[in-house]
Amino acid sequence: MHPVVAALANPKRIITRIMATPNASARLREAGATLPMVAEEVRPRDLDRLLGGEAVHQGVAMEVAPLEPLAIDELRDKHLVVCLDQVSDPHNVGAILRSAAAFGADAVLSTARHAPAETGVLAKAASGALDMIPLVAVGNLARALDELGYNGFVRIGFDEAAETTLESAMTGERVALVLGAEGKGLRRLTREKCDRLARLPTSGPLASLNVSNAAALGLYVARRHLDTSG
Repeated sequence: MHPVVAALANPKRIITRIMATPNASARLREAGATLPMVAEEVRPRDLDRLLGGEAVHQGVAMEVAPLEPLAIDELRDKHLVVCLDQVSDPHNVGAILRSAAAFGADAVLSTARHAPAETGVLAKAASGALDMIPLVAVGNLARALDELGYNGFVRIGFDEAAETTLESAMTGERVALVLGAEGKGLRRLTREKCDRLARLPTSGPLASLNVSNAAALGLYVARRHLDTSG
């Protein structure tokens, strides 16, 4: 329900088909959603067949066109972005988008290859944030990090072995948080493009966090830094 309502509220989103049960249609009206077309009335089992029996669809599904991608040079006057180095799990990327929206980030950058496409799984995990935060796919992350650096972003790479803590690494008026794929971490060239490497200090038996949890904590630290330094 959340991603459908968010997509309906996004004037940039092109919608081609809406399918909803009577109960879901009533919930959309209660949420104040404006439908650009009449929703096709369906039964839950119809959506089960369309989406797969494992999908939790809440009685509504929508077909949409992908959003027009944001160009990297459109970020030059922004202040907080998240860069993902081949993070491929759509659930993680969706959760990161949700955290990015919660902490007022301006965009999430992802590699065009070895990254999830804009699918229903990602949209559902993002819980509406896919239509709130631009997801920028870049062909070459190292070059994108160069451009962010030229535009004044301090690029902070997450590395659990780094000596500097994330709070100590925060500086400047523009911050780019750079996170690597689970297991692999940051690639060598990505690490070299970062201004600083930093870790999230943990004190429990687990030395590292899931990438989406690390992004959420990193966004909190970055937002607090930007709000107090600006």
